[in-house]
Amino acid sequence: MRIVCRCEDVTYDEVIKAIREGYTDIESLKRKLNIGMGPCRGRICIPIVIKILARELGKKPEEVGYPRERPPITPLPLGIFASGDNDEKKG
Repeated sequence: MRIVCRCEDVTYDEVIKAIREGYTDIESLKRKLNIGMGPCRGRICIPIVIKILARELGKKPEEVGYPRERPPITPLPLGIFASGDNDEKKG
């Protein structure tokens, strides 16, 4: 068994199955399989899934594209939200 997304335990076979079921863009795969939703926010799995998707569709990875960035663009420590401080933290 080859794991594609360690955070969500998504396997290579699950990605292939979803593509063959008609999930043929990165956004729909992300929603179907929860890739990119774990602690790494897709930094590890999204590039892998893009390569798999491109190969299955006979396209180049850059033709497949990346998912839309949604705030927060970078992972934030939960303490920022729990502190009750309304000032933006820098660091």
